[in-house]
Amino acid sequence: MAVGVRHCTIRFMELESSSLMKCSLSSSPLYRKQSVHFSNSSSQRYNQCCSLSMNGCQGDSRSPIGTVETRTLPAVSSPALAMERLNSAISDMIKSDPPPYNSGIIRLEVPIEEQIEALEWLHAQNHLLLPRCFFSGRRVASEMCINGASSHSKLVSVAGVGSAVFFTHLRPFSLDDWRAIRRFLSKKCPLIRAYGAIRFDATADIASEWSAFGSFYFMVPQVEFDELEGSSIIAATIAWDNAASWTYQRAIDALQATIWQLSSVLITVQKKNPHSHILDSTHVPGKASWDNAVKRALQIISRNDPVLIKVVLARSTRVVTAADIDPLTWLACLKVEGENAYQFCLQPPHSPAFIGNTPEQLFHRDRLSICSEALAGTRARGGSELLDLKIEQDLLSSAKDHNEFAIVRECIRRRLEAVCSSVLIEPKKAIRKFTRVQHLYARLRGRLQAEDDEFKILSSVHPTPAVCGYPTEDARAFISETEMFDRGMYAGPVGWFGGEESEFAVGIRSALVEKGLGALIYAGTGIVEGSDSSLEWEELELKTSQFTKLMKLEAPLLTRGQSRIINQNQKVQRA
Repeated sequence: MAVGVRHCTIRFMELESSSLMKCSLSSSPLYRKQSVHFSNSSSQRYNQCCSLSMNGCQGDSRSPIGTVETRTLPAVSSPALAMERLNSAISDMIKSDPPPYNSGIIRLEVPIEEQIEALEWLHAQNHLLLPRCFFSGRRVASEMCINGASSHSKLVSVAGVGSAVFFTHLRPFSLDDWRAIRRFLSKKCPLIRAYGAIRFDATADIASEWSAFGSFYFMVPQVEFDELEGSSIIAATIAWDNAASWTYQRAIDALQATIWQLSSVLITVQKKNPHSHILDSTHVPGKASWDNAVKRALQIISRNDPVLIKVVLARSTRVVTAADIDPLTWLACLKVEGENAYQFCLQPPHSPAFIGNTPEQLFHRDRLSICSEALAGTRARGGSELLDLKIEQDLLSSAKDHNEFAIVRECIRRRLEAVCSSVLIEPKKAIRKFTRVQHLYARLRGRLQAEDDEFKILSSVHPTPAVCGYPTEDARAFISETEMFDRGMYAGPVGWFGGEESEFAVGIRSALVEKGLGALIYAGTGIVEGSDSSLEWEELELKTSQFTKLMKLEAPLLTRGQSRIINQNQKVQRA
């Protein structure tokens, strides 16, 4: 697929962070937004070792790219041999005449006759000061035909460093931005993809910790490692556009600079709990403020003519640990229990890493076919098969949870019907089980009238009632007034665009992590009629437990601070 690049002059857009200390519509200090300031050490490092790339949003989104190519080299037996072959191919390109096009994107790929974990390859590049990405689909992911071959290979996960071309802006993601991405993609080259994420609320002020992401951030990796079932691919991508002052020569020089820095010696990522000791942990909001927010929401929901039927309120937990938190080690631990979930990592320049282990699909497009899903209602898993079944039946029979689930399912159905010729729901209501939790679940399928309707799908289905509420705009306004932190990409679309396929998950069960500086862990829960603030708080604890179980709590913290993380092993799971 794509390629990673870095050199000595950067053209990344300067992203000015907006002030986050904006007063909300409520005059109470309870609803004052808070911004978390990560150290600027990463920014300093990027300034010291600057990067070359092109912002595709600065080109003409309506002008076709001159060429989109994938060149597949003979297969080899190891990553080291693959890098040798890739280096040789790039040297040949440097010696040859440049392509006769003012713009283009070329992917060079070398198949490897061994399945190697993409995350291990990415971990081996930890020494690089480059933007990076990782995306792992669920095991039920669709099959993809690689390079037009008659046999099908399943793409398991993708890791990338550097950006052949990236796309970002402070303005909300628009049709022109989607077109700017699509012009670099082609059905003929299905593994050239743009990976990234979009903010939950593009109209909200951007906090300092999210400033490098802008309103959206996508990247076609310069150097990419694709893990397939039974094999692997390492690829490099060159993208250029003379109209954007990014020539073929500059692009290939930048790629060569990145290739020289790569390591072909793989490092096994630790997949056991690192158990970093927590030095400090603070919830925003704290328990008292949470209770007040839920009470206020329920007062509006219970009115005779309510403007709100459901609202999803979230919490941010700032954790500082004694030892470094390596985002990739956390991600490897999450993968162990993420069989039916998406794992992702997105780290632009000047930024912490946004990582997650989300169970929720936003949509998957395969040509004209679209599928999405409704996920709502949460219970813990039982310690035994009998208890697990009892909890499952409790969830299926709960009127409160059915109400919350039906709101999500019917809202997604209506949104799909607006752009699809037909919509099928099957199953209409079932249980989806994960390692630590289980949810009510429905699957929806539809057929687009045109592939260009993809942007309509994305803008229509996000945000779903599962992460925002219903009606959408009223719920979004309540969230903006009430929540005291910037969600950023949390609960926003995270995934990839491709020439014939695209897939996005919902960026929940996620955290913003900077090595050596701690993490911000996010979780949310739906508030509907019948909700109880204490039970909803317990649900937040359950959802964040996939992260908190990776850390140990220092004993003194149990007695100080208004809101501290409770050791998950000491928390009683509710049935």
